[in-house]
Amino acid sequence: MAQQATPVRRARLGRTVGTEPAAVSGVVLLLPGGDETSARRPSPLLAAASVRALGRRLTRAGRAEGLVAHVVHYRFRGWNGDEAHLARDTMWAADEVVRRYGDVPVCLAGVDMGGRAALRAGGHSAVNSVLALAPWLPEDDVAIAAEPVKQLVGRRVMIVHGTNDERTDPELSFRLAARVKKANRDICRFEVHSDGHGLHQHRDEVHALAEDFVMGVLFGRAFSRPVEDALAAPPPLGLRMPLASGFGRSLRR
Repeated sequence: MAQQATPVRRARLGRTVGTEPAAVSGVVLLLPGGDETSARRPSPLLAAASVRALGRRLTRAGRAEGLVAHVVHYRFRGWNGDEAHLARDTMWAADEVVRRYGDVPVCLAGVDMGGRAALRAGGHSAVNSVLALAPWLPEDDVAIAAEPVKQLVGRRVMIVHGTNDERTDPELSFRLAARVKKANRDICRFEVHSDGHGLHQHRDEVHALAEDFVMGVLFGRAFSRPVEDALAAPPPLGLRMPLASGFGRSLRR
C-alpha cells in the first residue's frame, strides 16, 4: 500500500475581524502568543480569543479609514529556537497582505510570544509599525543581548508591559527597548502598574493606548499627549512611561 505524504503545514490569515471595508488602506496583523518550544499545531479558537477583543476595538476605530485586521494562525505553537517559527509565519502573513491588498501600511500587533514575533518581523518592507504587548523574551543574558533590533529602524514601535508580569520579566522588554532606541528614536514603552502578564486589570486603558498608537501610525491621526511625550522623551523616561488609570476614556466607542 502506498504511503500517504504528510500534509505540509502552512500559516494562514483568519477571516477579517468585523466588516471588511470596501477599500482597504491599512492592515493590522494580530499575533497571538505561543510557547517557547512546541511542535504542536495551535488551537485556532484559543489563539483568536487572545487578540480578538483588541482587533474588534481597532477595526471599529479605523473603519472609516479602511482598516482591516486579521489574526495570524501559525503552523506551530512554539518559537522553537533558531527556527523562530512564529516570526517566519508573521513574515509570510505580511507577504500575504501585500498580495491581497497591495501597497498598504501594516502594523504588527502581538501579545506574549506574538509580541516577540512582531518585533522580529518588523523589518518586512510592508510594515511601518510594531505594537508588542507583554512580549515574551529570552531570559538568558546572552540571548537577550543577541536579540536583533536593526530591523526596526524606520518603524514606529510601542511596547506595553505590566510591572507584575510573572511570565516574562518586564525588565527584559525595557532592556530591549533601550537597545532599539539607540538605532531608532521612534520607540516608546509604557508600564502598566501592578498588572500581570495578560494585562487584564487595566485592559480598557491598554486597548485605548493601542488604538491611539495604531490610528496614528497607520492613518496619521494625532497621538495623545502621553504617546507624543513618550516618543519624544530621551531614555529612560520614554521607555518607562506609566500608563495612567482611566487613559482613553474619551476614545471609547
